[in-house]
Amino acid sequence: SPMNAPLPSQVIVTAPARLHLGFVDLNPPTGRRFGSLGLALSAPCCRVRGFHGTLAQRDTSVAQAKALQHVAALRSAYAFSPEISVEVIESIPAHCGLGSGTQLGMAVGTAISRIAGLNLSAADMRQQLARGARSGIGIGAFAQGGFLVDGGHGATTNLPPITSRVAFPDHWRVLLIFDEAFQGLSGAKEAAAFCNLPSFPETLSAHLCRLVMTRILPGLAEANMAEFGPAITEVQRLVGDHFAPAQGGRFASTAVANALAWLEARGAQCVGQSSWGPTGFAMLESAQQAQQFAQEAAAKYPALRFVKASGRNEPADIQLEYADRAGATILPLARR
Repeated sequence: SPMNAPLPSQVIVTAPARLHLGFVDLNPPTGRRFGSLGLALSAPCCRVRGFHGTLAQRDTSVAQAKALQHVAALRSAYAFSPEISVEVIESIPAHCGLGSGTQLGMAVGTAISRIAGLNLSAADMRQQLARGARSGIGIGAFAQGGFLVDGGHGATTNLPPITSRVAFPDHWRVLLIFDEAFQGLSGAKEAAAFCNLPSFPETLSAHLCRLVMTRILPGLAEANMAEFGPAITEVQRLVGDHFAPAQGGRFASTAVANALAWLEARGAQCVGQSSWGPTGFAMLESAQQAQQFAQEAAAKYPALRFVKASGRNEPADIQLEYADRAGATILPLARR
């Protein structure tokens, strides 16, 4: 922000959930590790408010507690006013594979950066808040939206670079499948699982890279589900089977796995699990098909929750509010 520009009195940041669709190289001879595919979603989302003042009511949610930890970490690094607070208005369900931790961290970091005039970069926030350890997809979803490929970690990588970004077709839909009786791996257990996985064959990585370059990205660019969908489903099977020892099978939740098999039998060409799950997804060619499958699936699998979403092709939404000298609030809803 320019020197002496007025600082906002309030900042509201809305950050998208994301699907993590798999890695392409887990122990390469090339020196670059991981490399991920992902998609920013229209829903669910994380929304936080940064403002001058103190929290009137102490929200006791886990998301609010984490937000306060992030604020404390940023304050110890950048020593901004103790009068700046962050409130969590809405959060993405945690430990279900939708990137709740990274989106909360980025939303809090952005709100603090704007309201305190810190001008932090994504790399600054990643470092202070310890997000994006393996994948650049969450931060890419926040900064750009769309369908994303990241380049993994090289010897000097701070944040895996987004190497490809393609808009997700507006008419396509994503049907999310939630198993609320189950939590995916995270934190120390997730790190341990990565350490204990079997080695990743070079031929498998070569095949995954080929699927990305010759079917997934071109199929997406031409909105060709018959090309894109089966290739994503194949990546999901291959990577899911590699992670099976850590999560008890190709997919973490048996109930979600059954629903995915049923959706595939009903004609869904693109199915899988996001990250460590348990959340499953089907990508479909129309809102009508998503509505029909959601209704039928909800009747057949009453223990699961089915939520329709779209891809999100915009970055996180940042609204800045400024108070004028008379104390009234003027609202230029300034996006980045």
